[in-house]
Amino acid sequence: MARVVVVGGGYAGLASAARLAKLGHDVTVLEARDTLGGALGRIERDGFTWDAGPTHTLLPAVARDLFRKSGRPLERELELVPVDPLRRHRFEDGTELDLPAGRADQLAAVDAALGPGAGTAWVEHVDAFADDWAALRRDYFERPYSRDLAGDHTKALLATRLTLHKVLRRTFRKDERLRLLAGTAAVIEGHALRDVPAWVGLWSYVEQNFGSWTVPGGMAGLTDALAARLATRRVQVETGTRVHDLEVRDGRVRGVSTDGGDVDADVVVVAMDPRRLPVLAPHVRRTTPVIPPVVAHVGLEGTVPDLPHETVFHGDPVLVVRTGGTAPAGHHAWTVLARGRISEDPVTALARLGVRVRDQVVVQVDRSPLEQVSTYGGSPYGVLWQGRGTVAHRLGPRTPVPGAYLAGANANPGAGLANVGLSASLVAQAVGPA
Repeated sequence: MARVVVVGGGYAGLASAARLAKLGHDVTVLEARDTLGGALGRIERDGFTWDAGPTHTLLPAVARDLFRKSGRPLERELELVPVDPLRRHRFEDGTELDLPAGRADQLAAVDAALGPGAGTAWVEHVDAFADDWAALRRDYFERPYSRDLAGDHTKALLATRLTLHKVLRRTFRKDERLRLLAGTAAVIEGHALRDVPAWVGLWSYVEQNFGSWTVPGGMAGLTDALAARLATRRVQVETGTRVHDLEVRDGRVRGVSTDGGDVDADVVVVAMDPRRLPVLAPHVRRTTPVIPPVVAHVGLEGTVPDLPHETVFHGDPVLVVRTGGTAPAGHHAWTVLARGRISEDPVTALARLGVRVRDQVVVQVDRSPLEQVSTYGGSPYGVLWQGRGTVAHRLGPRTPVPGAYLAGANANPGAGLANVGLSASLVAQAVGPA
C-alpha cells in the first residue's frame, strides 16, 4: 500500500483518488479551495444555479468505467441523459442547423439545413476519422502512451504536421459553414485551427457515434457522486489546504509542502496546473495555457427564446448559449460564453444577433478569464494546441520526477471531461495496484 497524495479536488483529482483507493492505496486529497469540484462545480445566486464549467460530456463510458471500477455502477448514483440535439449552429448568413447524434440523422439534418450534398460531404469527413479513433483509443487514450508499444498508425498521427485547418480547407472548399461546423469544438476550447493537429477532428466522430450526455440538474452532480464515493472508499479529503510544491529527496518525490507543513507521500498525483509547482514548472515551460472565454451566467424572467441545450452563434466573436441551469418558477438560467473579439457584455453582443433578453435579466454573474484562472489556480481549458509538439511537451500520466504523476486538463490526453476522466484512468494504470 502506497501513501498517495492527490493535489487538487477537481474532477481529475477526485477521479484519480477514487481509482487509486479502490486499488488499495491510502489516499489523501488536498484542495486549496473550500469546496470540491473545481470547474465541475456550481455557481449559485438568488435561487439560480449554473454549471461553473462543462454542461455535458462525451464518451459516457469513461464515467461509467470510473464508478464501476471504484465501487457501485454510475447508474446507482446519478442519471446520465443524452443531449438532443447535440447543439444548434447559427451561421452569419442566417442558416440554422440543429445537429443530432447518429450518422444517418446528421446526414439528413445537414442536407436539409445547408443544401443537397452537404450532408454527404459532412458524414464522409466524419467517417474518415474511424481508423484514427481506433488507433488512438488503443494506444493513447486508454493506456499510457509508449512509443515501443504503439502501432505505426498512432505514431504517424502523433507526429503529423498536418493541421485541422488544412484538412478542412481542402475538404470543404466550397462551404465555409461546414468548416465552421467541423472546427467548433476546438474553437470553443480556445484553439486556433492552424495549430491543431488534424487528428483532433476525431471528436466529431466520437460525438456522432457516442452522443453527448448531461446530468439533470447540472454536471456538478458528478462531483457530488464522486465525493460520496471517496467517503465510501475512506479517502481523506482536506479542503482549504494549499500545496506550494513537491518535496523531492534522493531523486524521487517524498511528499508535498502545504500551508500547514509537509505531508509525506510515496506517490503524488498532481491534478492542477503544474506551472504552479516549482519542481514541475521547468518541465512544462514549452507549453502555454489556454485563455478561458468571457463568461456571463444570467438569470432571466419571463418568456425567452426557445433554445436547445447549447447554441453556437458563429462569427467574431463566437457566442455560445447554454440553457441547462436551474431557476425559480417562471425564470431561466443561461450561460453565455464569448470567444474572439469581444469588447462588450456578452448579453449585449447576443442582442446584436437577434436574441434580446437584456431587459429580462434579473441577476448576472460575470466571470472574466483572469477571474477563472485565479479561482481554479490555472486555466480549466488546459494547454493550448501549438502543433504536433504539444503532445510531447504536455506531461502525463508520468512526469520526469519519479513518483509524481499528472492528471487533468493540463495532462495528456487533454481538456474536456472525457479526456480528463481518461487522464485519471491513465494515472491509475501507471501507479498500479497496492
